This record gives sequence, structure tokens and C-alpha cells, in this order.
Amino acid sequence: MPPKDFLPDDLLRSAPAAAPSRLRIAGGRVLRRDGTLGVADIDLAGGCIAAPAGSPDATVRADGLLVLPGIVDIHGDAFERQMMPRPGVHMPVAIALAETDRQMAANGITTAFHGVTWSWEPGLRGRDSFLAVAAALDAQRGRQGLAVDTRLHLRFETYNIEAVDEAAEWLAAGRIDLLAFNDHTPDICASLGNPTKVQKIADRTGLSAEAVGTLAREVLERRHAVADAVERLAAAARTAGVPMLSHDDDTPDLRAFYRALGCRVSEFPKNFPTARAARDAGDAVVAGAPNVLRGGSHNGGVAAADLVRAGIASVLASDYFYPAPLLAAFRLMREAAMPLGGAWALVSSGPAAAAGLTDRGAIEPGLRGDVIVVDASDPDLPRVAAAFSAGRLIHAARYP
Repeated sequence: MPPKDFLPDDLLRSAPAAAPSRLRIAGGRVLRRDGTLGVADIDLAGGCIAAPAGSPDATVRADGLLVLPGIVDIHGDAFERQMMPRPGVHMPVAIALAETDRQMAANGITTAFHGVTWSWEPGLRGRDSFLAVAAALDAQRGRQGLAVDTRLHLRFETYNIEAVDEAAEWLAAGRIDLLAFNDHTPDICASLGNPTKVQKIADRTGLSAEAVGTLAREVLERRHAVADAVERLAAAARTAGVPMLSHDDDTPDLRAFYRALGCRVSEFPKNFPTARAARDAGDAVVAGAPNVLRGGSHNGGVAAADLVRAGIASVLASDYFYPAPLLAAFRLMREAAMPLGGAWALVSSGPAAAAGLTDRGAIEPGLRGDVIVVDASDPDLPRVAAAFSAGRLIHAARYP
């Protein structure tokens, strides 16, 4: 068992203040880039990982604990529940993002891409909500109000044709970090005969159920113009150098269409043949970490653990539950007999590579100081004892 109060009081008091100029994490079992574990010391200096040198300004004892690269969450939208905790009940966006930030840090997420939907719908996933989240992110990052390196993942509904030019301007201005193409309109229209599903949409839009149906049917009439809109927005993303994802691919042909546009990440493919086609073409394949925890998809899709076992999935994302990446990696170790290195790559180096981030995802001198210390004495409930973002302590948990 780890020693009690192993985190020094001065570090706890200073969090999340500026990091010591050189901090040492000592005695932990460090996950190396090659996937092996070994007891070692590492230093955090100048916001980066460094080889131990000289006398550190502070030391964190990690005896008996795992020292792992911070989790990179390529797709998380659970912040929506902080913005609207009950249907029609809205909370200030700044408060929602701050609470989400604390939850992510406590679960080992040191880089997060908030999946913010910009749809033709009004309400929670409409333009005004997107603008509010983007503005709040800018404001909180500007005053260092967020502990986690939080970025904007634009989930663009492909039928939202009138917004293409404005979204392209956002890409050109460097305000979008990932662009995903969502296509939920046909599914929404197909569900209009289901009162429960329609009411769920009505709750988030603020419309009546009847108005939801009317609007959805009107929007569906734009389908002839969707491909051109997607191509124009993809061209803007290529020019801006922004990685692209296609969401819920359901056929290999659809994946090939997006790949031809420079979109090299397949996010939550709906079936095994589509996922395999993506992998065989060298695309990154994102699966849901909650899917792993639940033992299958909640909506009838392919089981994420099966994609992992087949060597197809290269990324696990939190999707709608921020604790999931940490827990899913350890579950795969137990149930799929995966080594820690392979399981952890799904939540660290894999998503970092898919998002084009070459400065994180491994513990290696010169990389960004995103490191977490994990107590895995109970592999069913691993807990993050400490998390560092760019060398700064952002979360610490005492032991009773």
C-alpha cells in the first residue's frame, strides 16, 4: 500500500499554483514508451518531463504507485450535463466548464477535446450554445482558469448547411482544434414516430415535440446539398491544418468518402466491417471507453472491447462519462489480458497521435509534463492520486 499523506503539504497548498522549477516524482513504477514498467524517478521541469538531475525543489513519493502519461481525451461531451443538468434547466457555462475541469483532472485527463455540437437545432446544440462554450473556453484559458489543457472539438452537423461559411472562418482563425462531421438528421427523422425519443430532442432544443418534427423534416430536404457542404468545410480544415473525424460511419464506402477528403479518423464506427476497413486503410479508429465498461454499446453498435481485441481500435474516448478512460484501460488488462502498455496507449499515445499532438502521450524527456500517479491496488477501482499538467499539480488525493 502507498504511504499515507505521500504528497507533501507544500504541494497540496500550492495547487494549482505555478509548479516548482524542478519537481521529482520518486520511486514509482514508470510506464516507458516501449510499454514496459520499471521503478524510476522522473523530473518535471520547465513544464516538461526531464531526466533526474541535481536536487529537486520538491519531491512526490510514488512508492508502490504507477506513473503514467496523462490521458488524452479526444471526444468528451459530458460537460453538456453540467450545462443542462435537467431538461430545460440551464447553468452558467463558466460554472459548467469549471466543474467539468475538476472532474476530468480527478480522473487523470490532462488533455481534453470538448465535443461541442453546432447543429441546425436551437438550444443546447445550436449556434448560440456553441458560441457561448467557445467564448467561455477562451476566457477561462486566458486567465489560466482551467487545469486541464482543454481544446475545442467542433462536432458539425452536416445538414447545418447555412453555417458552413461561418465554421470555415473559425477554422481559418485557428479557433477549432478538431473537426468532426456528424450526420444525425436522418436518424432524428426516423425517430419522429417514437414519442420518448422526440421528447428527448424537444427537451434539449426548447421546442415542442410537434415543432421538432416540422423542423427536422424541413432540414432533411437539404440532403441533396450535404455532400458539397461537407467538401467545402473539409477543404477549409485541410487549409487550416485541423485534423478531421467522421462520426458514426456505417459503411466502408462512407469511410472512404471522408478519407478522400483528408479525414483520417473514424469516430465510433457502427459496425465491424466499417471499422476494419478504416483500420486497414491506416485510419485511426475511436471507440467509446464507456462501451468497454458496460460490456457493449448502449445503442446496439459494435462492442468496443471486440474492436480492441481485434487490433482495430486505436483510441478510447470518454464520450459521455469522464471516469471511463482510466477504468476501461484497467478493465482491458483484466478481461482482455492486455499488458498495461497496450491498454494505456489507447487513452494516451493513441489519441495524441490521432489529434496531431506530438508533444505528449508518453513519459520521455522533452515531452510535455502531463503525468498522473495512479493507485491500482484495487484494479477494479484505480484512483488518481496526483495529476500534473505541463508540470503543474492539478489534482491531489490524500489517503485516509
